[in-house]
Amino acid sequence: MVSIARRVEPDAGALPALEPDLVELGWAVPKGRVVELPGRGTTFVRDMPGPTADAPAVVLLHGLAATGGLNWFGCFAPLSRHFRVIAIDHRGHGRGIRTPDRFRLADCADDVVALADELGLDQFIPAGYSMGGPISQLIWHRHRERVRGLVLCATSRNFRGTPRERVQFLGLGLLVAGGWRPWLNRDSGRVRRVVEAMVTPELVHGPIHSWIVSELHRNDTGKVIEAAETLGRYSSHSWIGDIDVPVSVVVTTRDWLVPVRRQLKLARAIPTAVVFPVDGDHLICANQPEEFASALVDATRLVDRRARAHAERISRTGS
Repeated sequence: MVSIARRVEPDAGALPALEPDLVELGWAVPKGRVVELPGRGTTFVRDMPGPTADAPAVVLLHGLAATGGLNWFGCFAPLSRHFRVIAIDHRGHGRGIRTPDRFRLADCADDVVALADELGLDQFIPAGYSMGGPISQLIWHRHRERVRGLVLCATSRNFRGTPRERVQFLGLGLLVAGGWRPWLNRDSGRVRRVVEAMVTPELVHGPIHSWIVSELHRNDTGKVIEAAETLGRYSSHSWIGDIDVPVSVVVTTRDWLVPVRRQLKLARAIPTAVVFPVDGDHLICANQPEEFASALVDATRLVDRRARAHAERISRTGS
């Protein structure tokens, strides 16, 4: 497991309070706090300082039916050796904004920029996983001046695909939003067997189980289903090729939900994209957190280096 010990420079911020259940298991996950986004609602944010006070910021955007903690629990400590690391719970997920309005990916993108305003971040690197990928893309599309670069993981330009793929994605939303609840409460049969086939024994039976339960039970079932339906209608085909900031695409090479061909089409559509393959399926962030975190750190550091080099060229040449 990832050790919670990390090198912290003298001028770095103090470590935040950590999730006690996960500290015992070796994972450094900030406990998080409620943040009011003016005119939008109340959301939940986990925030871990970087090695220095002026370290670049990475904002982690989770996938469908997950939370900022669930999706990224193995990534906070490794990333924080290089970056300030922030994770938000999206609308209807975890402790994210609650609203009667229908779920829209564009609203999630605007929520992230509103959060950056509250945290005083002029620019940041959105890192999106699965559903978080379209949200990251939309942040660039709607707020280009705020985006330092992008990291897109296990995601695509669209999730329409074949009828089978559309049903599969909606089915995941239904499964996690509703179907997991009886499994998590230990009183189901078939659904539990399906979930056990998807995740490692450590997550099903291990001590992290109770924390997973508490995170998943915070989801608004109706909003998660709306999110799955909305994701099925998403497409960035008409503008994805215009992205002009550094981009890393982390490709999950055994993905059963977002086919590798779709992930690679995303990378090929973006002129600045560099591919980082990682050997795992769509749940690698939970099932193989160390392997995923290693690829994510490499991908994010490359984006940061390229952004720095670009800024230095502009400073020297004025263009």
